[in-house]
Amino acid sequence: MRLHLLLLLELCGAGPTAAALSFSLRGNWSICNGNGSLELPGAVPGCVHSALFQQGLIQDSYYRFNDLNYRWVSLDNWTYSKEFKIPFEISKWQKVNLVLEGVDTVSKILFNKVTIGETDNMFNRYSFDITSVVRDVNSIELRFQSAVLYAARQSKAHTRYRVPPDCPPLVQKGECHVNFVRKEQCSFSWDWGPSFPTQGIWKDVRIEAYNICHLNYFTFSPIYDKSAQEWNLEIESTFDVVSSKPVDGQVIIAIPKLETQQTYNIELQPGKRIVELFVNISKNITVETWWPHGHGNQTGYNMTVLFELDGGLNIEKSAKVYFRTVELIEEPIKGSPGLSFYFKINGFPIFLKGSNWIPPDSFQDRVTSKLLQLLLQSVVDANMNTLRVWGGGIYEQDEFYELCDELGIMVWQDFMFACALYPTDQDFLDSVRAEVSYQIKRLKSHPSIIIWSGNNENEAALMMNWYHINFTDRPTYIKDYVTLYVKNIRELVLAGDKSRPFITSSPTNGAETVAEGWVSQNPYSNYFGDVHFYDYISDCWNWKVFPKARFASEYGYQSWPSFSTLEKVSSTEDWSFNSKFSLHRQHHADGNKQMLHQAGLHFKLPQSTDPLRTFKDTIYLTQVMQAQCVKTETEFYLRSRSEIVDQQGHTMGALYWQLNDIWQAPSWASLEYGGKWKMLHYFAQNFFAPLLPVGFENENIFYIYGVSDLHSDYTMTLTVRVHTWHSLEPVCSRVTEHFVMKAGEAVCLYEEPVSELLRRCGNCTRESCVVSFYLSADHELLSPTNYHFLSSLKEAMGLCKAQITAIISQQGDIFVFDLETSAVAPFVWLDVGSIPGRFSDNGFLMTEKTQTILFYPWEPTSKSELEQSFHVTSLTDIY
Repeated sequence: MRLHLLLLLELCGAGPTAAALSFSLRGNWSICNGNGSLELPGAVPGCVHSALFQQGLIQDSYYRFNDLNYRWVSLDNWTYSKEFKIPFEISKWQKVNLVLEGVDTVSKILFNKVTIGETDNMFNRYSFDITSVVRDVNSIELRFQSAVLYAARQSKAHTRYRVPPDCPPLVQKGECHVNFVRKEQCSFSWDWGPSFPTQGIWKDVRIEAYNICHLNYFTFSPIYDKSAQEWNLEIESTFDVVSSKPVDGQVIIAIPKLETQQTYNIELQPGKRIVELFVNISKNITVETWWPHGHGNQTGYNMTVLFELDGGLNIEKSAKVYFRTVELIEEPIKGSPGLSFYFKINGFPIFLKGSNWIPPDSFQDRVTSKLLQLLLQSVVDANMNTLRVWGGGIYEQDEFYELCDELGIMVWQDFMFACALYPTDQDFLDSVRAEVSYQIKRLKSHPSIIIWSGNNENEAALMMNWYHINFTDRPTYIKDYVTLYVKNIRELVLAGDKSRPFITSSPTNGAETVAEGWVSQNPYSNYFGDVHFYDYISDCWNWKVFPKARFASEYGYQSWPSFSTLEKVSSTEDWSFNSKFSLHRQHHADGNKQMLHQAGLHFKLPQSTDPLRTFKDTIYLTQVMQAQCVKTETEFYLRSRSEIVDQQGHTMGALYWQLNDIWQAPSWASLEYGGKWKMLHYFAQNFFAPLLPVGFENENIFYIYGVSDLHSDYTMTLTVRVHTWHSLEPVCSRVTEHFVMKAGEAVCLYEEPVSELLRRCGNCTRESCVVSFYLSADHELLSPTNYHFLSSLKEAMGLCKAQITAIISQQGDIFVFDLETSAVAPFVWLDVGSIPGRFSDNGFLMTEKTQTILFYPWEPTSKSELEQSFHVTSLTDIY
């Protein structure tokens, strides 16, 4: 038995009295099933599925059909137990608590065979007083109930009216009534993920012992006083005072780099006490603010807070403080009804560019620091500045938000409610209030979080009647909605966090939703708030199908992950697009057909006589389709930021669905399970670049807009080139006069009737030529090279099979791929199988005979390994 004795240095002072002793019960526990027929060791933090896998009792849960084969695990009631010895003398401590940072989900807790409490909320932190029952040698048990069966019982007990949806669509192969349990909602299945309703202790569990008083919570918010033009810091500390007498002392707050040190006298009365302190930062001191990625530095300041209390008790906390302001601007727009919807950071309007984050694994013990760092680094490497933490997953672990702070990734934080209506029984509301209060305290000090949102799509679900409720019953559901998100969650946010805005839902009409009584008749209005938009049938190359909204917080298209990712969880019989495995893995109704439909609008579908080759080509083509569709839609939003057309526009956010995958399956993600970049993610690196030319057609006129996310104006030129599909030499090229590209704007730089463009360039036809263009200043390339197809590529004339070769060399830790092509090649895809890493560019249009691409490995690898794994594909290979 191994105990981890932790002296909490941040809670222990230099004085003679330690504030607290803490030791973790992490490590080996015993796990048994409901009837005692199966007993095994298991790790904490962890879950039952992981323990069974580690003991060789089950296969990888993601292999083939194991999400169905292992359904029995979630339907059993498991018990976690442990015996341990206290490594210090218990009698010397006034109070001893058992603290559980995360229990998944419904359990009864016994300590030395005495029931000390219960849990029913995966997202809450629990603390139980065990002073009267703790001994030198102890036993602890967490007796779990199946969350699936618990949810079913809760739903059945709610007899007054139905709270839909009862179950997910059959194609998702999931469990029912997830809205009746405060658990990761997508763990019961989603249209991109499996059903694995886990049980276990998914975060730290520890015992804390203390005298006199204990600091339970410590949180803070920087506040900017506009009138005084100075920064202040609001610090809130929550104490449990176990002394029978008041505890006096002083608090010394120091931020050395801001030349700030302030001392306060305090008196703590017995019981639970909150100490609120207000620290003023002298206006004579320059405070460097935190900026999103691409807009400035992420400067933070080290702060120490020392409580010197009676009896020589010292409690010290240290933290990193970041200063930034965030405003959600909803104001009238000239030439348009409705209101704007955009964010100002430090007074500067920021276009939010990014994606939506889901849990990167069904099993949280597999989400390592390395994986988080890889995924979040991939966010900034693709020129994103924002992630929306979607409301059907989890409130992410502390390290996630710390990394977002350091990398400059803004976080749109949903509360964990998604695509459902919810009960409002008092027990449910009490659990939610505890959850929300805890998460606000835990997360409010992170500058990366710029907004709280009450839920994902529940306003739309209610008002667009997704669940076919009777119209006469709607007032009941509206009342429940307002009770949960307004009278409870919103009330707690406004009381606990004044540093960022709150909206009740996403999508929402923002201020208009409030004016309509917290639910809007049309939550998808283009004149207010944010929208979610999906259309898999209309031609995604036609930008006119997309909403010219104020903010697009969800949109996207599916694709399949690479063969190297699928190969790990499948067998040879699975490797076709219509196999039982491929149909099983697709959790979105008609998803595979929709992908082929959208691809077939502009590309020839694979026709190889080799089934495996056809499968690999189909995977490739779905990634081409996804990348091109999301590119077209995103560029439409980017160029709509500065204009009003037909009363619509001023789009100030594009967050495509979705960033990452939870398992190896078709989805909307741009990063595959494990982090491999799909073609879409490489495209995002380009279409989210700080400077971008965007080409499109309208009424047979070709336009190019310049889009700038820069903070300064630049003088530059636009170069427009036309190639025929059969020649690596451009047939014509035009460079504009110098112009000034204004900071933070999208403006038209170029327009020409397509007929004139074709005539000017050697009598090109739409089918025989392609246009590329880029922005530059002083002959230095500033923007990515973009392109515009004048026709569908299945109609391209002169496109011939490109022979592409690569010479690989190594420069330090980076590998150089010198490519040479025999012909113009669209969607050139470089693949090194399962070797982890990313290329500097991929999926590109190759119009030059040679091109150099870099490969950045994520793990040590060799030139020979890359050469053995390397494969290159272009669209011409499947035609």
